[in-house]
Amino acid sequence: MMLAPTPTTTSVPDEARPVVDAAALDFVARLEQRHGPRRRELLRRRSERQDRFDAGERYGFLEHTSVIRRDDWTVSPVPEDLRDRRCEITGPTDRKMVVNALNSGARVFMADFEDANSPTWSNMTIGQRNLYDAIRCDIDFTGENGKHYELGDDPATLVVRPRGLHLEERHMLVDGVPVSASLFDFGVYMYANARELVARGSGPYFYLAKLESHLDARWWNDVFLTAQEMLGLERGTIKATVLIETLPAAFQMHEILFELREHSAGLNAGRWDYIFSVIKTHRNMADLVLPDRTDIDMTVPFMRAYTELLVQTCHRRGAHAMGGMAAFIPSRKDEDVNRLALKKVREDKRREAMDGCDGTWVAHPDLVPVATEVFDEVLGDRPNQIDKQRPDVEVDASDLLDLRVPGGSITEAGVKLNVDVAIRYLASWLTGTGAAAINDLMEDTATAEISRSQVWQWARARATTVEGTVITPEYVRSLMYAEAHLLRREYGDEAYEAGRFGEACRLFERVALDDEFHHFLTIPAYDMLETTDGSLR
Repeated sequence: MMLAPTPTTTSVPDEARPVVDAAALDFVARLEQRHGPRRRELLRRRSERQDRFDAGERYGFLEHTSVIRRDDWTVSPVPEDLRDRRCEITGPTDRKMVVNALNSGARVFMADFEDANSPTWSNMTIGQRNLYDAIRCDIDFTGENGKHYELGDDPATLVVRPRGLHLEERHMLVDGVPVSASLFDFGVYMYANARELVARGSGPYFYLAKLESHLDARWWNDVFLTAQEMLGLERGTIKATVLIETLPAAFQMHEILFELREHSAGLNAGRWDYIFSVIKTHRNMADLVLPDRTDIDMTVPFMRAYTELLVQTCHRRGAHAMGGMAAFIPSRKDEDVNRLALKKVREDKRREAMDGCDGTWVAHPDLVPVATEVFDEVLGDRPNQIDKQRPDVEVDASDLLDLRVPGGSITEAGVKLNVDVAIRYLASWLTGTGAAAINDLMEDTATAEISRSQVWQWARARATTVEGTVITPEYVRSLMYAEAHLLRREYGDEAYEAGRFGEACRLFERVALDDEFHHFLTIPAYDMLETTDGSLR
């Protein structure tokens, strides 16, 4: 018999204490005691898989699970409030965002504790309080300008994204060891809200991030079974959509759905992290260097193969296939910018809808009517198009690994853009904001990961821009210093220091130019998040 775990935490902010209380923390501690060791084993397996790939092994579909891909089976049906997901809005869990997203007209709001959230202790705990209040229709917000926001009569269905398996929550220890950030986010939300959600005719719904294999999905399924048993909930009450945002997971879509089949709500094409994963996986291969990230759209071969396979896989199994993010932020000043960008958004969403996606993501409320209109044209009164089976799709391993980008190139402007976006985003993240408006786009951790990983790979491969510049660490540092100078002029000395731009530059240099590739920039960044001087511990 296991001894009862002993949880300890940093002091919880006053406004979060009614939710992040002793009972909720004990619930998390018991989940950690039971499932934490296997999470660490899964992380070890990820590292070993990358080592094999670096040594020459190539990804392919698993031989020992071929029967799962071949046999006929389907996932369990989803509840009524998850059947129509034609437009989902995503964003962090601050109070204003929660109210506005739930009121946006989107069918679903994905409340994000992961890539769109900087994991300060106050963000993670007060965010839980905000969701608790929203579920009970007891949430409002008044801005500094006096504008008042309150929940409308027909809010979106709430879905929550916990942090990935690779992250820890160091403000909570169990027997002296930091808990899994996944289990903290999931466990507090479940304990506080699951029974209330069921009583209101909904349920505890989740997005699962950064999975790399069906074994990760099996781990989550076991966590779901434990949590439901502990809370006296019926098996299958929890529903989860998995983001296919890593290259290894793209080869195991059937298996991931199978492992979660009584809890599955489908798969999502997490396009930005998927591009990052492709770069990360191939980072040591100088002959497989991708061009500027602006050239990598959804029509290039490896992205097209991945999304079409996702739709076919989901619909064969009776599951929702969700499209990717539209990150554009409409301008209040430049209608020409809006006109061009919205045209591209419509084209992207129409391609998804015609491919068979059952819905899509947007990052800004102004894009909700745009995406909804496109899917209305295809779906009409139907809640989804799961019946569109896509027998025409034939994707093999070589298609998923076809990294050609027709017309793509590495440019000096592309290198500078990566340096600029990464540094500006890291400064935002270090000051507590995980969703940052940069160059008319809502950037989150995923796009910062693409930016710094491209710079790392280009510098390591000594890639050459179309202008003839060899990308060396010295060249990257010159761009970094120039960016720091521009930021100091733009903000002034005091705001530059308060905005942690200097620390962001040092962090960027580390994650973009260290000899060893950092698997996730958020791990060294987390070391800096709570320090006062910005030094890396």
